[in-house]
Amino acid sequence: MITITESANHRIKEMMANEEGDHLYLRLGVKGGGCSGLSYGMGFDNEQKEDDQFFETEGLKVVVDADSAPLLNGVTIDFKQNMMGGGFTIDNPNALMTCGCGQSFRTADNAGTPSKDC
Repeated sequence: MITITESANHRIKEMMANEEGDHLYLRLGVKGGGCSGLSYGMGFDNEQKEDDQFFETEGLKVVVDADSAPLLNGVTIDFKQNMMGGGFTIDNPNALMTCGCGQSFRTADNAGTPSKDC
């Protein structure tokens, strides 16, 4: 299960309002890369693929591809505002190691493919 806090949900819906399309999903995923080996992906999509996992929270429709789902199980996504602006934070209980920016991670079972430019 993935938790999206009220502040993150609100910010995502604000961003969606500026996108084209009536039936947008928030797509969450994981790909190889980043300093720690796996990088988070968040974006908007107009379609749900056959193997996607789907859930809805507070009116926000979310899809996660089957390969990413186990790596994101238990994740909490939040949006924090501060004097320097704001941004999304991801708390992943599966992460054995994370990079300083919090955008990449490694699990006990999946080291991913770290980027050479980190």
